[in-house]
Amino acid sequence: MRQNLTNLVMVFGLLLLITGCVWRSDRPDLTAAKPAATTTPEVPPSNYISDNDQGVFKVEHRDVRSAKFAELDRQVRDAKLLEKAADKLNAALAPPRDVILRTAECGRANAFYTPKEPSVTVCFELMDHFYKVFRSSGESSAEAYNQMFDAVRFVFLHEVGHALIDLYSLPITGNEEDAADRCSAFINIEYLGKDGVDAVLAAAKAFDLGSKRSGSSRLDLADEHLLQEQRFYNSLCMLYGSDTAKYQYLVTNKTLPAERAGRCQAEYARSKNSWTALLEPYRRK
Repeated sequence: MRQNLTNLVMVFGLLLLITGCVWRSDRPDLTAAKPAATTTPEVPPSNYISDNDQGVFKVEHRDVRSAKFAELDRQVRDAKLLEKAADKLNAALAPPRDVILRTAECGRANAFYTPKEPSVTVCFELMDHFYKVFRSSGESSAEAYNQMFDAVRFVFLHEVGHALIDLYSLPITGNEEDAADRCSAFINIEYLGKDGVDAVLAAAKAFDLGSKRSGSSRLDLADEHLLQEQRFYNSLCMLYGSDTAKYQYLVTNKTLPAERAGRCQAEYARSKNSWTALLEPYRRK
């Protein structure tokens, strides 16, 4: 288990490469039990002290109630993973308000952006959920942990994408959940190399497995999120579109239908160009 936690430290460290836009898997459930907060926000570096019209990304740690998450929480704190991610975000972007980044025990498998604070939260329960999903597909314990860590990276970038859309009032004319998925896929593919590609593939696999486990209900059809089957194919389309030669195997083995693949290169280019242009005015000079 300790080795698995060490792997998580390495995965979170990869998030520090973020220099641009950075899945809200669900909106926060206001009826869910909320853990008590240890309100100890980290003081941002002196060169990022906010002025009247700029905020900073900062960290708040919340105490965990369950012993099963205690060691994981300790390693996240001791390695200052979120603090380092906040420093990188602060070096790249100037938010109009302070934004809290946190991991927490939430009472349910979830990850979400909360506009009111504003804050981005990734729950320990979601990490556990991903592990169980990948194990159920026949993966070994070690491989399930690796894929869990990759999926968490995709989630984190999705949530920060929501934060940027809200804080900068970005003109997203389509489905915001899809936009955040595409933002995460773009950053993973463009900036995180093989680890980013693994994150997109892990997220796609989680969408595929989730759809097969639960199917689609009436509530799923009414939800603001796309169906998991759609998110699966959209993620693969972004990957294939980024390099059609490198990822031709997705079409060859019929994982991605050829009818969709023919449009993916243009889809990816539009997403890449859109996110680059939307965030350019807010980059720190």
